[in-house]
Amino acid sequence: YYITNNLSMSMVTRYTNCCVLRDDAILHDDLWVADGHIINPKNYFWNSRKIPDRTFDCQGKIIVPGFIEVQINGGFGVDFSSDVDTLEAGLARFRKEITKYGITGFCPTLITSPSEMYKKALPLLKKQRGNVVQGAAVLGAHVEGPFINALKNGAHPKQYIQSKCLPCYEDVVDFFGPINNVTIMTIAPELPDALQMIECLVKHNVICSIGHSTANIDEAEGGVNAGGTFITHLFNAMQPFHHRDPGIVGILSSSKLNRKCFYGIIADGLHTHPAALRIAHRTNAQSAVLVTDAMAAMGLGDGAHCIGSQSVSVTGKKAVISGTETLAGSVVTMNSCVENFMRNSGCTLVEAVNCATKHPAQLLKCADLYGTLDFGTVADFVIIDTDVNVLATFIGGDCVYKSDNFVGFLD
Repeated sequence: YYITNNLSMSMVTRYTNCCVLRDDAILHDDLWVADGHIINPKNYFWNSRKIPDRTFDCQGKIIVPGFIEVQINGGFGVDFSSDVDTLEAGLARFRKEITKYGITGFCPTLITSPSEMYKKALPLLKKQRGNVVQGAAVLGAHVEGPFINALKNGAHPKQYIQSKCLPCYEDVVDFFGPINNVTIMTIAPELPDALQMIECLVKHNVICSIGHSTANIDEAEGGVNAGGTFITHLFNAMQPFHHRDPGIVGILSSSKLNRKCFYGIIADGLHTHPAALRIAHRTNAQSAVLVTDAMAAMGLGDGAHCIGSQSVSVTGKKAVISGTETLAGSVVTMNSCVENFMRNSGCTLVEAVNCATKHPAQLLKCADLYGTLDFGTVADFVIIDTDVNVLATFIGGDCVYKSDNFVGFLD
């Protein structure tokens, strides 16, 4: 993970005529890359007394860290929760396709399913570094269920929801199989044995998220204090805010927590009203994590699709369980979420990008490698314009996507 001490032996690339997001500011600066990492040009010059091997003109565009997605059910016709027989090939295709939207790392998300599905799917969702050949990094699975509240199931099939949690690690492994590929698990904290299960999972390095829940504020605080550090898609599939009992939403301003708790938010214009985006951002901007909650139809068009065992109808930007008005994930892309969040919350571009880069990296405890353009971090970055259109995506310093509209760059 660390750059070699002898940079003079490496290919050094300089990206110039650009603005770089660094230290929570967008600055007119150059970006220097060697050995797949961001390097300090002053150290390079004084150690080697050399100019860069290559220099690329970025035409005045903006360089930001690669986007990190912690809740995505699929896309491009791939659904992580349904056809396990084609999951490996689908995941391989997805890793390459998703880079066109600036995503350089993601957590493939499995919705509520039978035990047998998890035992087949999870071994195929191996944690893997991103690279120019395979595409975006797989940062571990987000298991969204089945230990959720059936009253807030959303698009999750009720027949597979478990009404009681598993307090012992042996029982967890018996249900899911080995969980070494699991990074996040969503749990409703009001369920029997939920707090014990959260404590158990945290001890085994699984990030616990509270969601799909009827929890009141006391139960929500209990879930966080037991080890929860994330909220699954804030405002959705939970009790609405009430002034006498704010429920899970109240976590954003609670004074009774023993740890920081991030929250996921879907800025697609459907799941969360602009006023709700503003309330969340102005209450707790430093804990916001943008998620798409995208499903298999993302990147495709209208028609019939699926999420897990559920049939989904997509019309325009809206995906619903067929024959209902229940939202079934989204078809929004991450760069669109960043732009929507910036425009509708009134935050700056820096703040919006941080919600898709720095904050999810902090949540996943990998901020020393990803989520910023600090010296020494992995050179996963995206070149965008002021409307957050993705012009080029780089993983480990290699270009994995370039828009046809970015004429002349790298030519």
